[in-house]
Formats: sequence, structure tokens, C-alpha cells
Amino acid sequence: MTDLTTHQASRNRLLIALALTCTFMIIQVVGAYYANSLAVLADAGHLFVHNSSLLIALIASAVAIKLAKTYNDGYKKAEYTGGLFNGLLYLSIAAIILLEGGERLGHHGDGHDLNVNAFAMSSIAAVGFLFHGASAWVLYKGRKDSINVYAVFLHSFFDLLSTISTFVAGVLIHLTNWEVIDIISSMLISVFVLFTGIKVIYTCIKGLTEQSQLLPAVEKLERLILSTEHVESVHNVTVTNLDNQLTVGAHIVLKHHCTIEMHDEACRLEVERALMKTYAVKQCVLQIESHDCPDH
Repeated sequence: MTDLTTHQASRNRLLIALALTCTFMIIQVVGAYYANSLAVLADAGHLFVHNSSLLIALIASAVAIKLAKTYNDGYKKAEYTGGLFNGLLYLSIAAIILLEGGERLGHHGDGHDLNVNAFAMSSIAAVGFLFHGASAWVLYKGRKDSINVYAVFLHSFFDLLSTISTFVAGVLIHLTNWEVIDIISSMLISVFVLFTGIKVIYTCIKGLTEQSQLLPAVEKLERLILSTEHVESVHNVTVTNLDNQLTVGAHIVLKHHCTIEMHDEACRLEVERALMKTYAVKQCVLQIESHDCPDH
């Protein structure tokens, strides 16, 4: 369970990554038009959904910072709802690209040239490698601090591989003049997007329909912690269901005499016992803070 400082750092990383990928997405859309490349357009559509996923992750991180006192599984439901919307977007974009690819294959079979600009196609992919590389590097450094950052890092890494495949496709078209490679590349990307969308939708529906453990109210947890012997005050109380185990986190301020006598461990054990006895809490993330006393 991360603290507010970590949440803020994670949000900053997500914001930087979003700025990078949005910039490149615009470049891709414009470049796809001038290169007449369906593969580049398919990658832009994939990136559009990626950016919407990144925006949802950013909003979730901001909510965690704003409402850290009461953050719990209720926000996971909102995250699953947003993910379901993204999954449907994945399916829609994949279907559009596959239909367009089928139509282009038909025209190509009738002897029509596709007029793909292989140089522009490869150039856009090379620029994309730089953008996705920068995004992946920013997210890689914070991947262990947040599940949101880790998930987006993996997506950025696969986007990096996608730009390499598009670059190779552009080079092959230039060398062989087989413009149908552009269609095949776009359809392969679309199939990947399609399966990703199905997986996202399945995960989100499962998360929305599963019966979660009823979580105790944060106010009740606060009162219980305050009732223990060594505690002066408590803040940033969080409760969630982690790996099917009730998990509670809190920042606990010791009483004045407990600060002097260094009762940190005694306080921690007492709070853990009280939470276990009353609510069967098996995992605790407790940060013990000293009483603010200028004389000691």
C-alpha cells in the first residue's frame, strides 16, 4: 500500500507518459493520411485506446491522493467500469481496421495500387520508437510503486515493439514494392487489439460481478485504533481487500509519553491485535509517527 508521496510521484509519471503518447498519436494520424498507410492508422487507433486507459489510470491516481482517507474497493468498481469502456473501444477500432483492410485487399486483388509511402511509414515508426521509448523509461522507474504505472509500462513496452514491426514493414515495402504488407501488418495489429479488448472486457466484467468482501467503515476503524492505549491520533486510514485478505493501512501518532518512552512496537502490536480480533484483519501497513513536542 503506497503513501501519498508515492501516489503523487506515480501520477506525475503517468502525466508525462500521457503527454508523450498523445503527441505521437497526433503525429500518427497526420502521418497515416500522408503515407496512406493502414498499419500506421491501426497503430494510431490502438494508441488512442491506450491513451484513454492512461487517462483513467491518471484519474484513479488523482482520486487516491484526494480521497486517501477513505480509499477502498469502491474505486476499483469505477476503474473496472472505465476499463470496460476501453475494452469496447478496442473491439470497435479493431473491427473498423479489419473491415478497411479487407476492403483494401479486395481493391488490391482487382489490380488497384495502394500507393503506400514506405519512407513516410518507416519515418513515423522511427519517431514513434523515440516517443514510446521515452514513455517506457519514465514509467519503468516507477513500475514498482504503483500497479497503475506497472500496467501502463507494459502497454508502452508493447507499443515500442509495435513501432519496430511497422518500421520493418515500411522497409520491406520499399525493398520489395509489396504494398500488401501494409494491409497484413495493419490486420495483425488489429487482431492483437481485438484479443486485448476481449481480455480487458472479460477482466472488467469479472471484477464488476464478483461479490467483494464487505469492508468495515473507515470511521469504525479510526475509533477502534484510537481506543488503544498508546494512540494519540490517527489519519490516512485505508481499507481494501488485497489477495482476498482484509488489509488496513494507517498513520498513527503516539501519545506524548509514548513518544518519550519509544513505544512504537508496543503500539503496532496492540493495534494489529485489536484489528485482528474485531475485524479479522490479517494484513496491516501501519506508519508510526511521534508526537509533535518541541521539548523532546
